[in-house]
Amino acid sequence: MSDSAPTPLAVPWTDPQRETAFHAWLAQVAPGHALRPATVRPASADASFRRYLRVDGDGRSYIIMDAPPDREDCAPFVKVAGLMADAGLNVPRVLAWDAPQGFMLLDDLGSRTMIEAVDPAWPQANLPLYTRAIDALVDWQLASKPGVLPPYDQALLAREVALFPDWYLKQHRGVALTDAQQATLDSQFRLIIERNLAAPSVYVHRDFMPRNLMIPGNDAEPRLGVLDFQDAVYGPITYDIACLMRDAFLTWDEEFVLDVTVRYWQKAQKAGLPVDSDFGEFYRGVEWMGLQRHLKVAGIFARLTLRDGKPKYLADAPRFIAYIRHTTGRYRELAPLARLIDEVEGTDAVTGFAFGRV
Repeated sequence: MSDSAPTPLAVPWTDPQRETAFHAWLAQVAPGHALRPATVRPASADASFRRYLRVDGDGRSYIIMDAPPDREDCAPFVKVAGLMADAGLNVPRVLAWDAPQGFMLLDDLGSRTMIEAVDPAWPQANLPLYTRAIDALVDWQLASKPGVLPPYDQALLAREVALFPDWYLKQHRGVALTDAQQATLDSQFRLIIERNLAAPSVYVHRDFMPRNLMIPGNDAEPRLGVLDFQDAVYGPITYDIACLMRDAFLTWDEEFVLDVTVRYWQKAQKAGLPVDSDFGEFYRGVEWMGLQRHLKVAGIFARLTLRDGKPKYLADAPRFIAYIRHTTGRYRELAPLARLIDEVEGTDAVTGFAFGRV
């Protein structure tokens, strides 16, 4: 880490009052961790209204979460961080938290994400990283208890898939659904939700993918760092492995997807987690869960572009449409949804990269 100290002006603020409040808060917490306020600089931002800053102090660096309380509720983050730490995961500790103002001081788990360490050209070379990821996932799921996290229930699943017609089809693609098309979506969504709710429930990270997994800066730390877990719920055991292997920003050949999914399934079985005893049935469940996620994320990415002014996300929409077409084309029950997607996207749309690297 460089000893150079960018001025606080390196951090842009659109609200002068919030900027003043931030510096007052930082001055208050700085002595306890020997923080050097002059070293504050941007670290990263995410798809929400949160952003992250980095600050030096006490021979190491720390992360500051800036989460405007009128836009973001940090309480779930704090709760899930505690649950994950208790489960043995490598997550940032909450060192200071001003709940009314939405400022939080956290451990810094490093600046290199798993997706930056992955070699897309050589799938098998990434197996050690994915093995560490599934180790963390199994530990997280083993800690599961009902009634602790919000349920990933029918209502929540329905709200999520509704993002696809509301934002991707209507807002992004400009499609005015006919009554018949709307009826098709309604019946297909009911089927997808019913299948997914049939899976046993465990703790679900809900965005368990290489962009949210960190490579430890300390060689003595074997565990990947886990971030962006504040939306965790209690729901289908198929969700997080589907999320890991059908990534929002990275696509693998199905051979590698199967390889890692089998390894997860074997570890989960050995650990006593409630995965189906038949891998074929389990994998089908993962595909149906992945379909639900891809419908949701296509809608979210359209919303991020059209409502929130973040166009980079929609650039990955073709990946999700390819995932959706791949899965709906594989299962006879989903043929009506496959036809509807063809009608919207055009049958000449590229379909050959559902599991090819993009």
